[in-house]
Formats: sequence, structure tokens, C-alpha cells
Amino acid sequence: MATYVKNMTAGKPVKLLLTFSLSLMAGNIFQQLYTVVDTMVVGKVLGVTALAALGASDWLNWLMLGIIQGLTQGFGIRMAQEYGAGRIEQLKESVGNAAVLSMLSAIFLTAVGQLAIRPVLILLQTPSDIIESTLLYLRIMFAGVPIVMLYNLLACILRSLGDSRTPLNAMVVASLTNIGLDCLFVLEFHWGIAGAAAATLIAQAVSSGFCFYYIKKLLILKLAKEDFRLRDELKAKLFFLGLPMAFQNAIIAVGGMIVQFVVNSYGVLFIAGFTATNKLYGVLEIAGISYGYAMVTYVGQNMGAGRFDRIRSGMRAAFGIAMATSVVIAVCMLVFGKMILSLFISGTPQVVEQTMRIAYFYLAVMSVSLPVLYVIHVTRSAIQGMGNTVLPMVSGVAEFVMRTLSVILLPMLLGEKGIFFAETAAWLGADIVLVTSYFIVTRKMETKMTKVVNDEKEV
Repeated sequence: MATYVKNMTAGKPVKLLLTFSLSLMAGNIFQQLYTVVDTMVVGKVLGVTALAALGASDWLNWLMLGIIQGLTQGFGIRMAQEYGAGRIEQLKESVGNAAVLSMLSAIFLTAVGQLAIRPVLILLQTPSDIIESTLLYLRIMFAGVPIVMLYNLLACILRSLGDSRTPLNAMVVASLTNIGLDCLFVLEFHWGIAGAAAATLIAQAVSSGFCFYYIKKLLILKLAKEDFRLRDELKAKLFFLGLPMAFQNAIIAVGGMIVQFVVNSYGVLFIAGFTATNKLYGVLEIAGISYGYAMVTYVGQNMGAGRFDRIRSGMRAAFGIAMATSVVIAVCMLVFGKMILSLFISGTPQVVEQTMRIAYFYLAVMSVSLPVLYVIHVTRSAIQGMGNTVLPMVSGVAEFVMRTLSVILLPMLLGEKGIFFAETAAWLGADIVLVTSYFIVTRKMETKMTKVVNDEKEV
């Protein structure tokens, strides 16, 4: 059985980051594929109203997913550092404790999510003609929180060991499963928006099983019962890494819900156009997310191995790759954006034209601003890989403040188009905090390293 575990403490940073990222990128493409297919099926088969209902669920859904990803990514930082340092027994304990904490968290999040859905949708002034469909979709999605938690934990374990290939293969299988089930549940069984939600969860379960099968084959992760026994000190360290990242994602999602609140006031067609582009948001940042995951693993392993010199060279490589990629993606979206958006929108010519106008303007704004977003992914992930998840959390707060102020103030100056600049403003706010934080953290790291070298000389 082939395994793809990779030590990133030796070798050229550019090659390591590219090879690691390309697998993640392909995996993210397949993950986005089934999100896009969900939207296409709902928009084309069920119509603009159903598309708006799906869009009204986006940020609440992302809030839950963001908390899950934040927790598991934080746990993964600890695993990457232990693996980079060659501490295999401590790695096993981290994996076992992370598994228990993840499942307990999933149970808690499922309960809270189910209780909060309706009050939050009402608070967001979700239009009455779509609120019941949105509620149904979210109830099904939140019931599957343990499945989503399991996949994200397993994927983070694999990535922390340098394996980006297995999560890719899992996403390919999941994507094909989701597309097939979308056609079956929505087109054949006529289950509507509930069928799209069920297809997504079943696909996540399939990808979880795929990752688990491969993890069971790794000799270094043959866990004993003792590894699953929660240790207070280790539990605190894992939560110290995971909770700030979960809070960071949560506060960003809350900012997104405030944006959704404002968007909801402009009616169903505006929501539908906004949703069509939002579903491409993930496509726009596929490469950025992949570079971010690569940096967490690369920096985490080198931090654990004490190879501080490689962190700075890795950052230079990552920035060069990220900027070039963001420009290419932006150009492609500006050229082919209308053609892609047309796959999501149906209705009378007047409805299609109005929805397309809204969607393409938003897509153009985000595409031009894409390099700003890619700076966030690279810098935030590098700082997290060093074991500091508090400063990235602060950047999430800055992102929240900028997004909220922009979506409230800019429409007063620019009309409805002002809403579309809220994302760019949020990204700029996060960048200011992150770039400053990176220089502070690396300066402290270099000072600490110099002190260690001087102490060794004196001895």
C-alpha cells in the first residue's frame, strides 16, 4: 500500500511547496466542483428562489464549517511539529487526544446549531418566501456535523505528516459521489434542496471513510488505548492552538452574516446574483487555501525540527507562487466569468440579465482584489505553523471590523454596489495585521535563536 507521508525539513522550498500544494489544489477543485454542481442543479432545476434559499444559508453553514476547520487545523499544527521533531509517541498522543476532543466538540456544535438556526435566520431578516427552504437545508447540514468534523480531522492528520495526496483522492471520490447523488436525489427523486444537502453529507462520509482507511495503514499511527486518554496538559495545548483558529473563522463568518443581513434587504434577485458569485468564491481562493495548508505543514515541521532558517526562504517562495497564481486566476475570471455564471442562473431573459449584472460586477471586484486575499492565506498560515494562533485570530477580528463597517457605510456612498467592496476592505484589514505580526514573530524567533547559539558557544 503506497503512502505519501513527506518530511518537509529538507529539500528546496519551492519544489516542496508546489508539489504539496498541487495535490491540495486538485482536491480543493473537486471539493468546489460538488459545491458548484449543487448550486447549478439547484439554480437550473429548482429556479432562482431556490438558489436564493441556498445563498441565505451560506454564512451560517460557513460559520459551522469554519469552527470545525479551525479546531482541527489547530490540532494539526501540534501534530506537524511533533512529526518534524521526530517525537512519534507524542504524535500518537496528540492524534488520540485530538480525536476525542473533536468528537466531543461535534456533539456540542450539533446541538447548538440545531437550536440556533431559526432564531438566527429570523434575525438576519431572511425573506419569508425562502426561509423554510433555507431552514430545511441547514437542519440537514447541521445534523451531519460529526461527519464533517471527522473528515476535517482525518485530512488534517494526513496533511500534518506531509501527505496531501490522500485527501486529494478522497475528494475525487467524494465529488463523483456527490454529483451522482445530486442527479439522483434532485432530478430523479425530486427531493429539492433537501436532496442537495443529503448528497453533500453522504459524499463527506465517503471521503472520511477513504481517509480513515489510509490512516489505518500508517505504522507510525498505530494508536493504543492510552493515546485516547485525555491528558490535561496536552488537551490545553491542543485547545490553545485550535480555539483561537475556530474563533477567528467564527468572527469572520459573523461578519459575513452581517453582509447577508444587508444583502437580504435588496430582495430575491439580488440575493441570487450575490449567491452565484459567492459559490465561485471558493474557486477563486482554491490555490490560496492550498498554499496556506502547505505553509502550515512546512513551517510546522521545520519549527519542530529547529530549522528556522528554512522558514524565511519558504515564505519568499510561497509569496512568489501565490502572487503569480492569483493574477492568472483573476484574468481567467474576468474573461470567462459571465460564461461560468450563466451555468447557475435561469429564468426569464429579464431575470437572467438582472441577476447576471449583479453577479458579474461582484466577481470582477473580487478577481481584481485576489492578490490581497492570497497574502492572507500565506502569511496567516505561516504564523499558525510557528505555533502562534492568537495573532491570526486578531487578524480575523480586523477582517470582521472592516467587513462590517464597509457593508454598512459603503452602500450609503455607492448604493447597492458598495456591498461588493466589503470583502476587499476586509482582506486589506487582515493583511495589515498579518504582515505586521509576521515581522514581529520572526524577529522574536531570530532573537531566541541567536540567544541559543550564543549560549552554546559559551558552554
